[in-house]
Amino acid sequence: MAGEEKNYRSSTGVDEFHYGIVGDELIAASIERVKFLQNITVEMPQEIVPAYGDNTTAELAVSSGDVSVTSGFHKIPIEDKQNLLGWESVEGLTAAGSNDNPPYVACVFAKTYEDGSTEYVGLPKGIFTRPSINGNTKGGSTEFSSEEITAQFMDRQVTGFSEEKSVIFARDAKGDTTNRDALFQKVFGQAYPTTTTTTSSTTTSTTVGA
Repeated sequence: MAGEEKNYRSSTGVDEFHYGIVGDELIAASIERVKFLQNITVEMPQEIVPAYGDNTTAELAVSSGDVSVTSGFHKIPIEDKQNLLGWESVEGLTAAGSNDNPPYVACVFAKTYEDGSTEYVGLPKGIFTRPSINGNTKGGSTEFSSEEITAQFMDRQVTGFSEEKSVIFARDAKGDTTNRDALFQKVFGQAYPTTTTTTSSTTTSTTVGA
């Protein structure tokens, strides 16, 4: 908007990684959170493709590749690996194999800023691939391991947009959640998740990740 001051603040943290299995219906049955996100990279490759004629460039076009996401966590719980990767669980054991069929999932994560504002990134439809298994011997000092998982996301029809999209952005000022709530509805087909605790006299609703 003309006259409105642009925001040049850089993010200083990441938080609130949520995912939901959307399948072909593109509406999540439930929204799950994986806590302790450490870092995340969203790559949106593009290249310029030229066409030539008369010894010069006649036209330029943009070729876009699939969006890839690499996420690093302190720990990915086994239940989330089962959900994201289609791993089978039998009698307390979890197994991976060549015939695993990871489901289509949607994801949202948050980038946090020192002024209290938050930018949300939504990824409407993609598939995760199984992570590597790493381990280190314990030495003279304790060191914590971390886990990394990657995914690829594709374009999807998102209500309200004229073209299919693979990444959606939303930003809220400190204390505001309007755009966050709208993004969750677009990406998951349901509201931002809350946990509700009921007692004999009162009902308290607490926002996840607050």
